[in-house]
Amino acid sequence: MADWVDAEGQRHTGRIGRYRWVVCALLFFATTVNYIDRQVLGILAPDLQRSIGWTEIEYGNIVVAFQVAYAIGLLLSGRLLDKIGTKLGYAAALVFWSLAAMAHALATTPFGFGAARFALGLGEAANFPAAIKSVAEWFPKKERALATGIFNAGTNVGAVVAPAVVPFIALTWGWQWAFILTGAFGFTWLIFWFWFYGTPENHARLSKTELAYIRSDPAEQVSAVPWLSLLKYRQTWAFAIGKFLTDPIWWFYLYWIAKFLHDKHGLTLSTVGPPLIVIYLIADIGSIGGGWMSSSLIKRGWNLNRARKITMLAMALCVTPIMFAERVADLWTAIFIVGLATAAHQGWSANMFTVASDMFPRRAVGSVVGIGGMAGAIGGMFIASLAGHVLQWTGSYQLMFVIASGVYLLALLILHVLVPRLEPAPVDEVEGAA
Repeated sequence: MADWVDAEGQRHTGRIGRYRWVVCALLFFATTVNYIDRQVLGILAPDLQRSIGWTEIEYGNIVVAFQVAYAIGLLLSGRLLDKIGTKLGYAAALVFWSLAAMAHALATTPFGFGAARFALGLGEAANFPAAIKSVAEWFPKKERALATGIFNAGTNVGAVVAPAVVPFIALTWGWQWAFILTGAFGFTWLIFWFWFYGTPENHARLSKTELAYIRSDPAEQVSAVPWLSLLKYRQTWAFAIGKFLTDPIWWFYLYWIAKFLHDKHGLTLSTVGPPLIVIYLIADIGSIGGGWMSSSLIKRGWNLNRARKITMLAMALCVTPIMFAERVADLWTAIFIVGLATAAHQGWSANMFTVASDMFPRRAVGSVVGIGGMAGAIGGMFIASLAGHVLQWTGSYQLMFVIASGVYLLALLILHVLVPRLEPAPVDEVEGAA
């Protein structure tokens, strides 16, 4: 039972329906597949480094190749999704990235891995613009942070599943099969996607009551927003700068935590699985908890600005202990510190994505998320190159962890300066005046 007001101001009481959560589940599983494919290289990196013979700098360059393609893909996919819609765009992207993931099995040199990584980044870039756009289409604003937190938890589930299965596959059949089997897994998602997904207005399984609830926010225009016009809004830059500063930290965790555990605590391919699983299980709690926290505060009467920013401040503070991870001698203490940081990042990320849908109309969300994701990928290029050179020259992770500990507070400060009240970008007002 629920008590809510529709877009015309009419109050409703009664059962709403739950089909929108089926859509959320589809987004969750797509994101899980996305991160299984993305995580395989990071898990196998210590062993591949020995067998292929790459240096720390070459490994950093392989990661940079992914980031370059990811930036390009985000720039293109966000706009493309706004034009053709999520159903076909999401499906095409998943097919492309699954084939690219399987193609890693053909690589025998650092350049070959870089080429496969480039193709993977190009395809995987569509996942988050498509998922955020789907959330904006299927959920009212008061539920978007929770829905985003749930599907974003798929990143951690993927990161949990990968260390659970990749070492077994690699040790049993060889590292090539780890890429082939995990890459092929994504094709099963397509069946459910085409079966269950559609736009809310034309969906046979969606009740009129639930559709009215989904559309309970004020009505928006439906025409596309010119991409370049989005760059003139402070809201776009606030989101993009936030992503530029904080996304690279997640990339660093994804590609270097297994190596950190190997280098500093002696873990091997046969022993690294459980610690990685624990880290990303903790991260799952942060993803859902961060989304739940701001949504809960809004339901208690807090405004969007206060709820989002207080939640993001809490997440930023929880990251700071990561600066001590290098200095901790006990393995499980280090794992807990890293797990807390990954959880805080995911809670931050769930709210950061939701801020985009708070500040922009649905018809522009895909493009804005694409712009922000591109900025994050560009930041990821710098962090990957920096990590490769720092580790090659010093063998220490300390500088990287110190950077990670402070950038979230800096990003929140910039966000607050640019959009002190989290006010929506005047997209419709400007176009209406024109």
